[in-house]
Amino acid sequence: MARVDIHTHILPGVDDGAESLEEAVEMVTMAAADGTSAMVATPHCNALYSFARERNEKLLAELRDAVGVRMELALGCDFHLSYENLQAVLAGDRSHTVNRGPYLLVELADYALPPQLAESLHQLRVQGLVPIITHPERNPLLQRRGMKLLRQLIAMGCPLQITAGSLLGHFGRPARRMARELLRNEMVHVVASDAHDAKNRTPRLSEAYALVEESFGAARAQALFGDNPRAVTDGKQLPYRPEPAPLRRKRRFIFFGF
Repeated sequence: MARVDIHTHILPGVDDGAESLEEAVEMVTMAAADGTSAMVATPHCNALYSFARERNEKLLAELRDAVGVRMELALGCDFHLSYENLQAVLAGDRSHTVNRGPYLLVELADYALPPQLAESLHQLRVQGLVPIITHPERNPLLQRRGMKLLRQLIAMGCPLQITAGSLLGHFGRPARRMARELLRNEMVHVVASDAHDAKNRTPRLSEAYALVEESFGAARAQALFGDNPRAVTDGKQLPYRPEPAPLRRKRRFIFFGF
């Protein structure tokens, strides 16, 4: 089954992803050989890296010309939920969304979760946008106390996207543990590569796909790597939107001293 990768840093020279057109072509070629049929270039939009849609569209066109028919390419961004970014989107700017559709990849900061997080995401939903929370399993704050919050965000209509490398342990044990816990609890809607280069953070998805297929079945793997990400690029409703499993209460033990 052809896979769709909605989170990659393949545009050359715009952030900490591909450094050159040659490396970008190498990444796309690697993904195609691994079974991916479509990729979304999602350069960072944060305090370190400016986001310019026209520039990015030009770079994507150059990359498309270089790789030919081997890969379907689209444009989005890795959107940092800052005040300035939020105001731009709420003003009607669709430059940041995937294919200028309703889906917006939203990255939460590692050092603090804004107290108005739910309200900010609600404002995006009111505007008809669908914020996709990217790699929550890699966020140290969410690793410690985020399962309840993530359930609330899912209930608001915000899907979750985890990183393929997290499932394989490439981002450490806490990220792997949480990624698999999210899967077990039916709280994952998309798996993407978040690829940054052709050596360490590559765009290969097949190994993670095989793990999900073996552990949760072929239908779940197809939904997370194919059907749902394809719906994101096409601007359609996600076909796979499971109800998260009920929270399991921790048992309380009373110890009697003698």
